[in-house]
Amino acid sequence: MSPSAAMLQPDAEGRPPRVLIADDNVQGVELLEAYLSDTNYEIRTATDGEETLRVVEQWQPDLILLDIMMPKISGFEVCKRLRASPATRDIAILMVTALDQPADIDRAVEAGTDDFLTKPINKNELLLRVRALLRSRQVKRELDRALAYIEAVERGGK
Repeated sequence: MSPSAAMLQPDAEGRPPRVLIADDNVQGVELLEAYLSDTNYEIRTATDGEETLRVVEQWQPDLILLDIMMPKISGFEVCKRLRASPATRDIAILMVTALDQPADIDRAVEAGTDDFLTKPINKNELLLRVRALLRSRQVKRELDRALAYIEAVERGGK
């Protein structure tokens, strides 16, 4: 089965996984959208760091494909801010960037990224990483629901 053919199921609310593409380069956004076109993901885009934070707040994506070198607020800073907020700290972040130096990867990890992908992007590698990050987020949500249920049962039983 190809990476694009293996799609994730809708979440508990019945919506498909949400992916935000945050990149100021129009061709880069179009390429990522084309690579994800065979999936069942709902996709939105943002062209700078401030817009990215606004879209995240309003739309609550499951995954962000985040460029580092963006206007207004860098991808590093966007990532730090998302990780600092309880409302957004669990959103999966895949930094997609032309930066490829070890110091850049270190800085991305320090900012809180879940994964790092260097441009030019290989379609299969992107699809595999996106699917893995979304699956991980889905499993965490299911675990959180199960733990909340257990906690509620224990409170109700006492």
